[in-house]
Amino acid sequence: MNHSNSPSGPSGRRSAIDRDLLAVIQQGLPLCPRPYAMVAETLGLDESEVITRIGRLLADDTIKRLGVVVRHRALGYGSNAMVVWALPEARVAEVGRCLGRFACVTLSYRRPARPPEWPYTLFTMIHGRDRATVLAQVEEIKQQCGLAEIDSAVLFSLRCFKQRGASYGERPSSTRAPARRPAARARMEVPA
Repeated sequence: MNHSNSPSGPSGRRSAIDRDLLAVIQQGLPLCPRPYAMVAETLGLDESEVITRIGRLLADDTIKRLGVVVRHRALGYGSNAMVVWALPEARVAEVGRCLGRFACVTLSYRRPARPPEWPYTLFTMIHGRDRATVLAQVEEIKQQCGLAEIDSAVLFSLRCFKQRGASYGERPSSTRAPARRPAARARMEVPA
């Protein structure tokens, strides 16, 4: 690949090498002991340069975060629920820390309430093998985190959509794939 060695400039324009790096990592990191070395080899760079560039892209918020996309259904977790909590703003951080102690909680994040229809400010994802297990975990969380009196809803997934990592824009011609339609929103149901 033909790369410019200049980093992103003050104008916010990314260098060709950063664009190519983003295109490679948005496909997912290789599952191996040294994934950045493999990315570097693909791009004709040193591993340390890949790590430095990713660090800079994280620091300037081009990359918001690096994370793992777990295909939970393939692992046998077929009952997946978003639990939403109507918490006063003053309690969101405290409850978020409490929720983070539970192995069954795989994701938790704050969202603004949209009263009166949607009073929920904290969203928590729980993956379980069956609904009864998930509901039992929710009850344990309520007891352990002092949430028994807090308005909440357990929304089970009805369908699983394609899961993938972030997309950073145009791919270099060597990795270009057909354009994809935007992902649909997951449909959820509230148990009776």
